[in-house]
Amino acid sequence: MSAWNAAQSADFRGPLDVTRAATVVVDAQDTVIGWSPAAEELLGYRPHDVVGQPLGTFLPARPAPALPVPPAEDSAPAPVGPVRGNEIRVARHRDGRELLVATAVSALPGPGTAERVLVVTELKDLRAWESRLALLHGLATQSPVGLAIYDTDLRLTWCNTAYEREIGLPFAKFSGLRADELYSGGRFVTQGYPRTLDAVLRLVLDTGEPILDLHFLGRPPSDPETDHLWSCSYYRLQDADGLVLGVCEDAFDISDRYRAQQRLALLVEAGRGIGTALDVLVTAEKITEVAVPEFADTVTVDLARSVLEGEVPATGGSAAMALVQVACRSAGAAAEATEPGEDGPPEPAEPGQPGPAGQPVRPAEPREQCRRPLPPVAYPPGSPQDRSLSSGGLVLDDTTLVVPLRAGNSVLGLVTFVRGADAATFDNGEIALADELVARTAVSIDNARRFTRERTAALALQRQLLPQHVPRQSAVDLAYRYLPADDLSGVGGDWFDVIPLSGTRVGLVVGDVVGHGLQAAATMGRLRTTVRAFAQLDMAPDELLTRLDDLVGQSAEEQWGELGTLDGTFDDVTTGATCLYAVYDPVSRRCVMARAGHLPPAVVHPDGRVSFPDLPAGPPLGLGGLPFESMEIELPVGSLLALFTDGLVEARDRNIDHGLDTLARVLGDRQASLEELCDRAVAQLLPGGTTADDTALLVVRTRELDTSQVAEWELPAEPVAPGRARELATAQLRQWGLDELSFATELVVSELVTNAVRYAGGPLHLRLIRDRTLLCEVADTGHTSPHLRHSGDDDEGGRGLFIVAQLVQRWGTRYTRSGKTIWTELGFPSTG
Repeated sequence: MSAWNAAQSADFRGPLDVTRAATVVVDAQDTVIGWSPAAEELLGYRPHDVVGQPLGTFLPARPAPALPVPPAEDSAPAPVGPVRGNEIRVARHRDGRELLVATAVSALPGPGTAERVLVVTELKDLRAWESRLALLHGLATQSPVGLAIYDTDLRLTWCNTAYEREIGLPFAKFSGLRADELYSGGRFVTQGYPRTLDAVLRLVLDTGEPILDLHFLGRPPSDPETDHLWSCSYYRLQDADGLVLGVCEDAFDISDRYRAQQRLALLVEAGRGIGTALDVLVTAEKITEVAVPEFADTVTVDLARSVLEGEVPATGGSAAMALVQVACRSAGAAAEATEPGEDGPPEPAEPGQPGPAGQPVRPAEPREQCRRPLPPVAYPPGSPQDRSLSSGGLVLDDTTLVVPLRAGNSVLGLVTFVRGADAATFDNGEIALADELVARTAVSIDNARRFTRERTAALALQRQLLPQHVPRQSAVDLAYRYLPADDLSGVGGDWFDVIPLSGTRVGLVVGDVVGHGLQAAATMGRLRTTVRAFAQLDMAPDELLTRLDDLVGQSAEEQWGELGTLDGTFDDVTTGATCLYAVYDPVSRRCVMARAGHLPPAVVHPDGRVSFPDLPAGPPLGLGGLPFESMEIELPVGSLLALFTDGLVEARDRNIDHGLDTLARVLGDRQASLEELCDRAVAQLLPGGTTADDTALLVVRTRELDTSQVAEWELPAEPVAPGRARELATAQLRQWGLDELSFATELVVSELVTNAVRYAGGPLHLRLIRDRTLLCEVADTGHTSPHLRHSGDDDEGGRGLFIVAQLVQRWGTRYTRSGKTIWTELGFPSTG
């Protein structure tokens, strides 16, 4: 008997059961001769109202068929109204309501006038009962949760299909068994409960207290070689009178989830232990501690000897790489090390004696031993370790898994995981886990190998590195790439920068220092810092390069000795450096640029046309003698501007014109994003990502501030100008919904316009810009800059600019050919 047939043998009374439903007894003429109390409750008729009446009184006749079949001449017409079987009909309540009901008919044999009994119930009650039956059917045949019922003797009497599938046998084969007889090697993972399933069932049967989410580990007959973990719940079964019938068990196989949790826990432990010290040998030992015994019985780590010396190893198989075993741990040794009273690891085997996996055992203190020359570990050709080194990939061979320690394009060594013959082989999830563990270890080992040189680079450069974070700009969208020729230290002499300027403008810089490496990077840092300082003074590009050239020339002169020769203590590479500086204004869409011996930028118009502006070249920095000239161009919205160094477009195997043509072709794709353009430019101009010279690329897409964000007025240099400026500013702020800034803005505008009227000439220009902050600018024809000062108690003036400085985030002055502009920035009120 199957599990479902066993379930169906139970007595589940439904709404059409005669003991519960409305029942009507009729004679051969369909006249009511019997009426139950349930029928009175359902239809509203009392017995004396309906007994003796035709069935149609409360169960109207059905409509005749649309195409009736003519009856034979000698036959009586067939009635339409009487119920002939199980049907769904419309019944009439005594108060006139219509009810949708289900009916069933049963003949009454024997003498007497009673011909049939009619059972009636509301259709909704029948449907509810059927849905409950469907639920039971689903639990028995389709549910993934295994269900089983044990009687009061704790023997299995019923189970569903999922339980049968877990056991792997027909129900008849294991019916009547006890729970502990179904599994081999069973034990509870959850603590605090009896040690056997029988004891747990007995506890539930005796106390009536359910036990929920009990984790049971065992091997079912369907898979006797693999441990499965189930989440089990047990609760007592009893009838309506409280009679105990047995215990129900529901069990759900959570083996996959359990293994995933174990792997995650192993990764967490690896993250906690691996890479905590910049020491190659400590890191190698850590992975063996993490992986034994939870993941493998034995783990060994072999490293190239050159890695221990801080160098990148050669590749080409075990014959070309001298491996040294620096860490080895086995489950037996780990267990001995954790015995009570043991303070350290067990005594090692003698060097050269066979160890785990047939490999020679090194002394227990490899950290000290590896600082002395050790004979390399030689793996025979065709072994898993040799195949892994030759291919550079992981190799699985029976119960041995070998994963290479990779750092970039180099293989630092191998990690070998070995399991016992009776253990399960590595599945795909475990292979991925091993790969992740080894990848983390490889990163840590490579970091330790690089530590000394990286520390030297960090001390030399300190804060003179490239910008680590480029802030978002209202003027442009941007993307950039930087590839140093010295990939070991990760620094070079090229640089780029994006500098926020007043009035929502932005400064774009790219430069190239002669040479590469740490010394060029240090010089680059000095130049970058100087350019940022000059840019914050709002210098025009040609003036900025002139000042930078003067400083570079002075720095070179200071390094010459009295006899006109270098003193030899410092090899300066500043002289001959090149630079390109551009300033873009999103209000006017105009870009002003100048260059000092640098390549001109690439300009991509919205239609995809690419050009390299004929920008006056100017001499490289530090040579002196020639002036720098600026060029101003208008950039339509959505134009691209690409600034780059010669390392991108110039190479030994191609001339610079070919590189510029390739770059123009890449940048001409208007559908690509800025990040995609940078990637394509590097991929096509620097195949493999390698370069003989440092390379910097900065690509920006121009924006335009909407006219609704800018308000500008011209004012006369008259005493009425401050009042008029306050009115205009207040009205504009109201239009922008920034009334909270009105008070501070009125004070700022009033002070700046008053100073312009008093100390400079007209006409005056007032401009408000709503960007990430509120910018206020007042331009006049004067060339003297205001200064903050502390006024005495009896002074009548001199406090206005001091008050302005307290109200705004920043303020400053920039000069133009026609005069100067005083600007301020006010932060928006917090919305929180």
